[in-house]
Amino acid sequence: MIVAVSSTGDALESVVDSRFGRCSTFIVIDTESDEFKAVSNGSVGSAHGAGIGAAQTVAQLGVEAVITGHVGPNAHMALSRVGIQIYTTEGGTVREALEGLKEGALTSVTAPTVEGHFGQGGRGRRGQGRKKSG
Repeated sequence: MIVAVSSTGDALESVVDSRFGRCSTFIVIDTESDEFKAVSNGSVGSAHGAGIGAAQTVAQLGVEAVITGHVGPNAHMALSRVGIQIYTTEGGTVREALEGLKEGALTSVTAPTVEGHFGQGGRGRRGQGRKKSG
């Protein structure tokens, strides 16, 4: 499976970024071969549409699942439309998030977890649509 993790850096030991659309980097990993690459998020500085732009980026990379801290309504809609599964985690490293996914310990989301513009100091968490993976 090809997975993209929102990250604060370009290594497996980087911290998972709580923001999907405004993370600086996606770590894209093939979970079967453990090969990975860091991909810059070109939407990080967008005034509007960062979540949609980030979703388009990971979709073009052939990603099947995303791991992030939170996902807003526009990113959730864009990822869902192309069939990308969304998982959330609280903190930790990219490596730990991947281990959590493999163990079935991450939360799968069926709705946005925050309101729009969360990455810009937005209006806070929704906490809806979360369920444990497994």
